[in-house]
Amino acid sequence: MCFSAGLGDCICLVAIHSMNGAYLGFDPALIFLPRPYPFKMVEKELKPFSDSIKELVSTDQPVLSMAAKHFFEKRHGKRFRPTIVQLMAKAVAAATPEDGADQITTEQAANQGIGGVQWEWSGASDVQIEGGVVTPGNHQGSEVWRKQAQLGQIVEMIHVASLIHDDVLDEADTRRGGEAVHKLYSNKVAVLAGDYLVARASVLLARLENTAVVQIMATALESLVAGEIMQLKSPPKALLEMQSYLRKSYYKTASLICYACRSTALLGGHAYGSTVATACEEFGFHLGLAYQLQDDILDFTAAASVLGKPALADMDLGLSTAPILYAAQEYPHLRPLVMRRFKEKEDKQTALEALYKSDTAMDKASNLAKYHAQKAVDALLRLPQSDARDALIRLTHLVITRKK
Repeated sequence: MCFSAGLGDCICLVAIHSMNGAYLGFDPALIFLPRPYPFKMVEKELKPFSDSIKELVSTDQPVLSMAAKHFFEKRHGKRFRPTIVQLMAKAVAAATPEDGADQITTEQAANQGIGGVQWEWSGASDVQIEGGVVTPGNHQGSEVWRKQAQLGQIVEMIHVASLIHDDVLDEADTRRGGEAVHKLYSNKVAVLAGDYLVARASVLLARLENTAVVQIMATALESLVAGEIMQLKSPPKALLEMQSYLRKSYYKTASLICYACRSTALLGGHAYGSTVATACEEFGFHLGLAYQLQDDILDFTAAASVLGKPALADMDLGLSTAPILYAAQEYPHLRPLVMRRFKEKEDKQTALEALYKSDTAMDKASNLAKYHAQKAVDALLRLPQSDARDALIRLTHLVITRKK
């Protein structure tokens, strides 16, 4: 499905496409609707974020402390993931928890990859708040709000730890427009700094006092590792498969976002199997895939100075993303290059020439990103209307129209 740019503060959803890029029709559901700007909406709440998180990761080892704090200094980006958690916290506060909330079954747990353990409760936090139910009126400043804000910090710490470790594995020189941690210190310090961030995140996670959330977020950590292993060790034939690429994208990017979104709902008093919690996770799943697809498109279209990291970085690592995979479907001579991870001298140049020659590869990749963006919006529309929900819809639009 295809988003097109709106006018001013509006979003225009227009042409519908299937995942292979075929035109299907129009979706009139959300045409030219005004949406709040997501980052402005939580700006005040996230203002103390950097100072707070730097305090949380402080240690009495100066080098380790400086390395762990590196990404929480000036180059903090947009705080994309904490913004999602804060907005989702507000959005689920507008939803009334379902009566008779189901406990999670062994089958559900297995499907989620969280160990096949049956909880004796619904997974929802015991909400200690006036009236017993979170509402937009009592949410701000409450204990529920505090725990959800802390989840945002935990998610960012896990994400930054994964970036530090990735940069060591990829031998990257830059990240977010500055030097990578391992270039400033050493590989050993960088690995330890990443490990320390994960350890601190785990301690903070336990303090949320919700074992379901702990288990869900632990699964997100497992997924990040699985994605990195998949990237390093995929067999040659798998490198040509779009499904394999999307699975890796889920593990490395979408998993943390979708599990954080479901956890936010649980902390807000919604049961694991509730409509609200499921919609939150589906939103995070599709938003994460749309985000990664757009990232992979920008790797071929944006300059390194805009990206904050080297352009064509994936090809340098021998990785094939959606644009190249679609080009390989059109030009069979690219397939051996993809399978050998562009190791021969002219491989990258040959692949790039075919990509830029193709009339469809970039469009198909873009349409796939738009498809997942629309699915993310569809999930959000199962939540009650609120400014926070509408800000998340606009955030979804920003994800696939961004240039960096």
